[in-house]
Amino acid sequence: MGSTSEQHGQEGLGRRDLIKRSAAIGLISVPTMGFLSACATGGGGDEKDNKNGGGKTTEKNPLGVKKGAPLEAFIFKGGLGDQYAKDAEADYKKTYGAAVKHTGTQQVGPKLTPRFAGGNPPDVIDNSGADHLDMNKLSSQGQLQDLNVLLDAGSLDDPKKKVRELIHPATLEKGKHDDAFDVLYYAFTIYGTWYSKKLLDDKGWEYPKTLDEMVKLCGDIKKAGIAPWTYPGKYPYYVHFNLFAQIAKIGGMDKWIAIDNLEDGAWTDNDAVKQVVEFYEELAAKKYFLEGSQGLTHIQSQTKWNQNKAVFLPNGSWVENESAPTTPEGYQMSVGELFDGGSGDAMPHGSLRAEPSEPFIVPKGGKNPVGGMELLRIMLSKKHAQNFAKKVKSLTCVQGATEGMTLSPGLDSASKVFEAAGENLISIQLQEWYPALTDEKLGGLTGQLLTGDIKAAEWIKKAQAECDKVKKDDSIKKFKRSS
Repeated sequence: MGSTSEQHGQEGLGRRDLIKRSAAIGLISVPTMGFLSACATGGGGDEKDNKNGGGKTTEKNPLGVKKGAPLEAFIFKGGLGDQYAKDAEADYKKTYGAAVKHTGTQQVGPKLTPRFAGGNPPDVIDNSGADHLDMNKLSSQGQLQDLNVLLDAGSLDDPKKKVRELIHPATLEKGKHDDAFDVLYYAFTIYGTWYSKKLLDDKGWEYPKTLDEMVKLCGDIKKAGIAPWTYPGKYPYYVHFNLFAQIAKIGGMDKWIAIDNLEDGAWTDNDAVKQVVEFYEELAAKKYFLEGSQGLTHIQSQTKWNQNKAVFLPNGSWVENESAPTTPEGYQMSVGELFDGGSGDAMPHGSLRAEPSEPFIVPKGGKNPVGGMELLRIMLSKKHAQNFAKKVKSLTCVQGATEGMTLSPGLDSASKVFEAAGENLISIQLQEWYPALTDEKLGGLTGQLLTGDIKAAEWIKKAQAECDKVKKDDSIKKFKRSS
């Protein structure tokens, strides 16, 4: 509503992104995260945040945007496209009589790395996709605008209500680097197991409630001549959307937070890790994945899924928009909640991974950072939150913005499981804080697990070792969460 969502590129490019997302795992020719981290920045930003753009501060212009001040926006053009941003930019242009330069791209990092180094970044960036900028590095170097200025401004719909009052609390938490709120995750993504309700209904199958029921159903599906699962084997970290959350559901958020915090033995001393990774080992051993999945991109796996060559797909709620070109009419795209591991699960049935995605940042070094924040304020209006839902079939971080709207099948399903989950929501920081670890290192291990090249015990041992390496690497900034 996204992974971001992390979000994703077109054919041949994966999510980051991680979130997005969401770096790719080295199977495509892109700069490595290490390269982007090393040369994305050219030193610290301004000592003071930009709090006024030189214009008169009024109720309608709380940030003080200067009339006629040009704006430059760099928007990731992947699974969500970029028209929603263009629509908001048009309102900025109309309101302030200013020229807006828009760039829609899948190459955010490569195109903006030299600009940050040169001290001339754009005013606002949707930093998603496989080739994203290293936000942790940018934040630690003081190059990102603290968006508390935006949060404390009056909202577009009701100037008496601050922007922060309209945003989902998880968004306010996820966008922090230490004490600064410098990343606005605009979308809200539902991650899970996606399927065609029509296919299940036609075959008389029910979406499973437990891991054991899923294994049993996979046997019935295979007997019917259909592959139970597919996944984008070129970017196997997509499987982490489910795998990580399933561990948290069974073992509890406290134990998952230990993993996020790179604590000693967080993987090897967690029974839920063993249960979930062994579940995927069993799926692989019984050949419950579509043959050839290991060579598919995310687009190709979604196409196979749309063609009913496989029943289940691990993904985020951007998938409805991204796979629209190949989704047949009446497909009834749906998403299911996480599976129960047993009676001892730490979280109840109906628990769900749902969290902010699609990260927007405002560089301090841009020519018009206040204009960049104003564009975000426009995007956070009900008008543009609903426009986003209509155009890309995803929710934003604006609470209740889609009430009364007629939703597409996938978005309607995602909204229902989100509502049913209540407070039983799971958020994962590991992929946001350490994308090279999760997407390249752990993703590579997951790829081997799903092809049967390694067993669960080896996956767990090596995953712990990779996390330990990151923990001991002083060149990597560490983050810590308490909840």
